[in-house]
Amino acid sequence: MNKKSSATRCFIIAGLSGGSGKSVASVALAAALRRRGQRVVPFKKGPDYIDAGWLTAAAAQPCWNLDPFLMSAAAITESFRRHAAGADFALIEGNRGLYDGVTADGEFSTAELAVLLDLPVLLVVNCSKATRTVAAMVLGCRELDKRVRIAGVILNQIASPRHEQVVRQAVEQDTGIPVAGVIPRLTEDIFPMRHLGVIPHQEYGDANAETAVSQLAALAEAHFDLDLITRLAEPRCFEPPPVLQEASGTAKVRIGILRDAAFQFYYQENLDALREGGADLITINALTADRLPDGLDALYIGGGFPETSAGRLAENASFRESVRQAAERGLPIYAECGGLIFLGRSIIVDGTEYPLAGVFPVTFAMSDKPQAHGYTAFTVERKNPFYPVGTQIKGHEFRYSVVKNWDGAPENLALRMERGTGFQSKRDGLLKNNVLALYTHVLAPGAPEWAAGLLRAAARRPT
Repeated sequence: MNKKSSATRCFIIAGLSGGSGKSVASVALAAALRRRGQRVVPFKKGPDYIDAGWLTAAAAQPCWNLDPFLMSAAAITESFRRHAAGADFALIEGNRGLYDGVTADGEFSTAELAVLLDLPVLLVVNCSKATRTVAAMVLGCRELDKRVRIAGVILNQIASPRHEQVVRQAVEQDTGIPVAGVIPRLTEDIFPMRHLGVIPHQEYGDANAETAVSQLAALAEAHFDLDLITRLAEPRCFEPPPVLQEASGTAKVRIGILRDAAFQFYYQENLDALREGGADLITINALTADRLPDGLDALYIGGGFPETSAGRLAENASFRESVRQAAERGLPIYAECGGLIFLGRSIIVDGTEYPLAGVFPVTFAMSDKPQAHGYTAFTVERKNPFYPVGTQIKGHEFRYSVVKNWDGAPENLALRMERGTGFQSKRDGLLKNNVLALYTHVLAPGAPEWAAGLLRAAARRPT
């Protein structure tokens, strides 16, 4: 019989808006608790890879995504229970503002997640050029939905000890909610921004990323009341998850994963779903490998920022050619967003055109503004190696790339977008042999058809 684990202390870190400082607070807190010898399991609310990567680096544990739009309530609670079991702390970083969702009622918001899991919230507030008004904002968040338990406040952008004193006193006397920490106005930006988020930790390099995490841990140790935060967290006891047993006699498939500074966007849940389905995952660096390894049954190319590594990808001609040849031979290849771009003919960055794998006759370019950003939903309309016709999938898209030139027609794309932008003309999914490439990202717990389709395609690979 499994024995219940000791209590895991659980909480959500939310903000008043995007850019409020909740990523700094979350990474700092995870790193500081880890320094205390605590096992911290991080979670990220919403469809996010970059914050999840930094939380993984801070906690030295995989970060899991919880998304009320992409996942059912049952899938969220099961994922949280399963992964939080045995941890000292389970920390969930919210996204956008506490009550911001896809509707005026805040549907699929961080607040909705807090209510679903019945967890307390640490609210991060940007206090720049404000004092008592901060108390009014905290009070409004507390009163808007009484089911949301705001247990503590972290004050960000504090300019001076005097500023901290006034804001702290106002918040605590007007709301009754304790201030659990402050983030001083920093002279150096530890998390430089690009597009709508921080730069991925992979682009920092291991040493620089470790330095950034260490700096944030020191910040939390100096300015957060870690003992108070521990008391404010909700203690939960979870049954340890069952040990998964491999089916005897099941032949494994070998699925290659491009994972490097150019291709970083992979949900841990997706990789685990493939492993649990019987796959050996072979990590491949597209920037340094001469060619694809022999014996692959399928290839999965996730998203990322191939434009920042366009020169190195172009220089690695032998690798690009090996991918093109594998596609021609019929290797099942599933590519998302940055992976879609890599399979194109070329990409134009800052006026220079860089050759890519050349599987599809597409030239991409980069825009200064987002070309697609948000949740998606599509219906499969054409036969393909991964999804049965008629399958409906929810996902998300986020891109600055544009289709500069394409020798194709929208009606030949495999997917009809019910929500979102897609590749062109409200359609997505380029097809060639056993290759499907699309802009939409998919989260496995909300779309079990994804892993099943990739495993099925790998198992029936051409011999």
